Order: sequence, then C-alpha cells, then structure tokens
Amino acid sequence: MNFFELVILSAGLAMDAMAVAVCVGMAVSGFQIKTALRVGLWFGVFQAGMPVLGYFVGGLFSDFVSDYAGYVAFGLLAFLGIKMLWDGVKSDSCPMDADVSAAKLFPLAVATSVDALAVGVSFAVLSVSPYIAALLIGLVTVALSAAGVFIGGLAGRKFDRWARIFGGVVLIALGFRILFT
Repeated sequence: MNFFELVILSAGLAMDAMAVAVCVGMAVSGFQIKTALRVGLWFGVFQAGMPVLGYFVGGLFSDFVSDYAGYVAFGLLAFLGIKMLWDGVKSDSCPMDADVSAAKLFPLAVATSVDALAVGVSFAVLSVSPYIAALLIGLVTVALSAAGVFIGGLAGRKFDRWARIFGGVVLIALGFRILFT
C-alpha cells in the first residue's frame, strides 16, 4: 500500500468520526474552536491507536493467512465499507446532544474507530507499517472531525448521511484495489 492509498484509506476511516462530529456541530450552539479540537483529538487518538492494536493482534495469525492476505484485506474492507454504506442509507438522524464531555466522547471515539482496528489486522497481513499508517490516520481524522464540527454548525443533517456513504465507497474501492494487485 503506497502513501496515496494510505491517505485515501485514512479519509475513508475518518468518515464515521466526521459524521458524528457533524452531529456534534449541529448540537452545540455556534462554532467553537475548542469544541472542534476536543472532538477531533478524541476521535483522532482512537483512530490512530486502533490500527496499531489491530496490527499486533493480526500479527499473531498473519503466518496462517499470508497466502490469502489480499482476500482477507478485501473481506475486511468490503465488510466495513458495506456497513458504512448501509448506515448512511438507513440512518438520517444525529443522536447527539451538546455534551462534549469525556464521558460522552469516549464511547463515540471507540465506536467510530472499531473499523480502524479491523484495518490494522489487514496491515499485518499486508506488511504495512502500523506506525506511519496510524499517524496518518490520526492526523486525517483530527482534521476531518474538527472540520465536521464546523460543517455541522453550517450544513446540518444532510452531510452526515453523505459522509458515511462516501467513506463506505472508499473502503470498498480500496478493498478491490488490494484484491486485484
């Protein structure tokens, strides 16, 4: 996986977090840089940490699946992409309130980064450096989530659905790219 593909993967993974950040932006009154940075950092740290965890978990069994690495990576990315597409098509609500405390952001950060854990498993079977990927995933997530808070304050509910759909399409496309290279 080259750098450009990692950037695209990072953006795709960040779409769930960005969609939730849009909801936060809709819930808070007026745009606040402090809120945008807080949300971005919570989501970015978890999005960065999960692939590293997934890499080490995946490394435990990568020898067993090395002959099928492309299929495993495709399966994981396609599954996550389809799930994001489904969520984007079926869900048109933002279940958020204006509370951006650690108690509210922690479960959201975990929930939006579970897909990054699965991607980390695919890094192990594809021999991708988890640290470079995690740094890039984290930075992209911080930026897109902070932007999501701002966009949420401006654009409202319409963007949430499209962010999830876009993220799903990106993950599925990357899965196909890995499968056919």
